[in-house]
Amino acid sequence: METLRVLVVDDEPGMRMAVARVLNTYTVRLGETDADAQAFTFAVETAESGERALEMLAAVPPDLMLLDMKMTGISGLDVLREMRDRRIDVLTVMVTAYATLETAIEATKSGAHDFLPKPFTPEDLRVAVRRAVRHLLVQRDARRLAEEKRQVRFQFISVLGHELKAPLAAVEGFLQILKDGSAGSDPAVIASVVDRALARTEGMRKLIVDLLNLTRIESGQKRRELVQADLRAAAAGALETVEADAKRRGITVALHAPDTAPMFADRGELEIVLNNLLTNAVKYNREGGRVELTIEPLATCGPADAAVAAQPTGGGADPSLAQPATGWRIRVADTGIGMTPDECARLFQEFVRIKNDQTRRIPGTGLGLSIVRKLAQLYAGDASVDSTPGEGSTFTVDLRTN
Repeated sequence: METLRVLVVDDEPGMRMAVARVLNTYTVRLGETDADAQAFTFAVETAESGERALEMLAAVPPDLMLLDMKMTGISGLDVLREMRDRRIDVLTVMVTAYATLETAIEATKSGAHDFLPKPFTPEDLRVAVRRAVRHLLVQRDARRLAEEKRQVRFQFISVLGHELKAPLAAVEGFLQILKDGSAGSDPAVIASVVDRALARTEGMRKLIVDLLNLTRIESGQKRRELVQADLRAAAAGALETVEADAKRRGITVALHAPDTAPMFADRGELEIVLNNLLTNAVKYNREGGRVELTIEPLATCGPADAAVAAQPTGGGADPSLAQPATGWRIRVADTGIGMTPDECARLFQEFVRIKNDQTRRIPGTGLGLSIVRKLAQLYAGDASVDSTPGEGSTFTVDLRTN
């Protein structure tokens, strides 16, 4: 239960006492159900004039003010104008027996939230105060959301600046080496410096692309072209993308899937999911390791909790698997460095990269798996991981077609 401070401003002592008597025993409960209802009581303070009200507002502003329009000395409208000039923000209900359309418009422009005409009953007062409290909660929520938005923007820019700072400094250093001649005239040395600079710029390009994909997905502005696609064909294309890196490190990559895996989807989104999973499986694997990509209908799968180790299904065609399913499960298992349960729990968050002695020199943006999960959720699915340090990881992504 929260107590709200209410300032009653009226030059009639009887009116001040009557309002205080009603509100001191009044409790407002707001909420969809009794379980989540918020309760508010009131601590009433009074001011006999507009001048005294301004003194009290300047000292400690209340949560709510009931302000008489016509008083001896400065009027309620004068108080509102002074509050506006001093930037004192207090939810105000004007109390008046002489309101005209012109004064109502002026009071509203000056910051009045509501009007309570004199004479009023205790029930009229309670209704007006209840409306004001409801509006006060809406204002609080709006301020809280605005503050959260500012914090998220600040954190985002801070992380982005941190992620770009190191590669920019590296590229600057490589260019300086070429400029001052430190690389000498050996073409092989110069080519090495250029290659290292290009690798850094490629990392920055990947970060920018990932950021654009992430923001488009989260904002709902990503343009999607949903067509009848073949998940197996997309998987074969993704395997070609990692083939060179896998071959260079002696990593075997195998695909286990039906001859076709039809689903209604955006081909670009399927490519993003598969490319991210396979790139990570190769990148974080050991020399001479193995990657198993398995695609199977969700109808034949168990519950989609944590991923389980991929079991080879063979490359032969199974006619039953070629039929349209309610969705498909993608499993990518590797024999890489693996992760602890704590690392797995953080893995799908934005800008999260697992950093240890084994991963420190492996490049990445920390956004790929976050994008994978968000895309999976667009298909009423999800992404999960099961991993054992030193043995490998299995990523599971469910994509539903209805």
